[in-house]
Amino acid sequence: MVSPEHIQFHTSPMAKSLFRGKAASFFSDGVLFVGGIMVAFLLVWGVWSMASPGPSSPSPNFERVVGNPSVSDGIDSPECAVEGLGVNMRLDPPEPTFYDDPKTSYKIGTPVKNWDEKRKEWLKLHPSFVAGAAERILMLTGSQPTPCKNPIGDHLLLRFFKNKVDYCRIHGYDIFYNNVLLQPKMFTFWAKLPVVRAAMMSHPEAEWIWWVDSDAAFTDMEFKLPLERYRNHNLVVHGWSNLIYDEKSWTGLNAGVFLIRNCQWSLDFMEVWASMGPQTPDYEKWGKTLTSTFKDKIFPESDDQSGLVYLLLKERDKWGDKIYLEAEYYFEGYWEEIAETLHNISSKYLEMEKGVNTLRRRHAEKVSESYAEQREPYLKQAGNGRYSWRRPFITHFTGCQPCSGKHNDMYSGQSCWNSMQKVLNFADNQVLRNFGFVHPDLLDSSTVSPLPFNYPA
Repeated sequence: MVSPEHIQFHTSPMAKSLFRGKAASFFSDGVLFVGGIMVAFLLVWGVWSMASPGPSSPSPNFERVVGNPSVSDGIDSPECAVEGLGVNMRLDPPEPTFYDDPKTSYKIGTPVKNWDEKRKEWLKLHPSFVAGAAERILMLTGSQPTPCKNPIGDHLLLRFFKNKVDYCRIHGYDIFYNNVLLQPKMFTFWAKLPVVRAAMMSHPEAEWIWWVDSDAAFTDMEFKLPLERYRNHNLVVHGWSNLIYDEKSWTGLNAGVFLIRNCQWSLDFMEVWASMGPQTPDYEKWGKTLTSTFKDKIFPESDDQSGLVYLLLKERDKWGDKIYLEAEYYFEGYWEEIAETLHNISSKYLEMEKGVNTLRRRHAEKVSESYAEQREPYLKQAGNGRYSWRRPFITHFTGCQPCSGKHNDMYSGQSCWNSMQKVLNFADNQVLRNFGFVHPDLLDSSTVSPLPFNYPA
């Protein structure tokens, strides 16, 4: 502050005192006046900006409050799905579909007609499902409605189910787990067919229904079904023509894993196939027929696998052209010939990755398919199926019966248990790797170790 002694014009002591009082009063009044104007201005500007936000000043993302979507957001548009959100699961137009027909049934034994046309009409009314429809897969699996008798059976079924969920999540497939008898008279081997039939009706958006037995595990989490190979077929099973048509063996195929197209042909075929089941009055008759046809069949009941082989053998002209017997890779593989090869397979893959930097790169699980494509050129020399060092696609524990514990007398319960641990942990390691961990010992399901950066360089 400037002192009175430094004021340049001369005044009396009283004048000095008066001047200083007036100046202070004037300055104080001025500050209050200007301050009041500024407060009023800021208040008016704030109210105006909230009432009419300008388009040139977009709000930050954190100011976007979730509310009712508007038509301009695109979510309610009946013509297409929102970019980035995939299919529109909120749209179901009022136009009638086969669901509105009281005669439509989900059960085996009630034939459906014009199913291909009905599916097309449903897709027409739900256009967001059209993109990718030709490759859309719904996986089915399941178990009995009661607890397992084997003390660790429910634990094993949970792990087998987790394995399937992991595979479906990685590849974007839907999955349904059934644990009830949809048609109680169709029990044991036959219980899967009513589930497949009901799934076709409840999922018209799915082109393929993929049944995988509860005791089957995915052991190559990267491999995808070569759907282009099956474009002219409606049913795919693991099988061998010579065993069916030459040897007439009921083990010429395995019906525990199959891929079936969601179409009229399949519905018709399943009706014929199911006509050998326990819900029909001819069940015992079919048991005798199948037993006499297949000399290696060891039990007298009519079962789904023998029935399928019988239809190929006896009605090949009618059904055979649309059934693909897949024998080029482990569409499902016998566990006993696979379990002991897993250590060698793991070593081969690690050796491959040591020499290829891109295969070691850490990545999000959602983009795993990209790395599967990058790996493919390095697997050309691996082969497929038995004696191959490529990961087996599906390992099937035929005869082990994890829920009941009544395994085949050909092998011990301990060998089943140890092999299940190896197989499930082998598959789990492929999943856990994207989470930064791995089971160091395939026989130890509880322990995992963190992976170092750039593993396995």
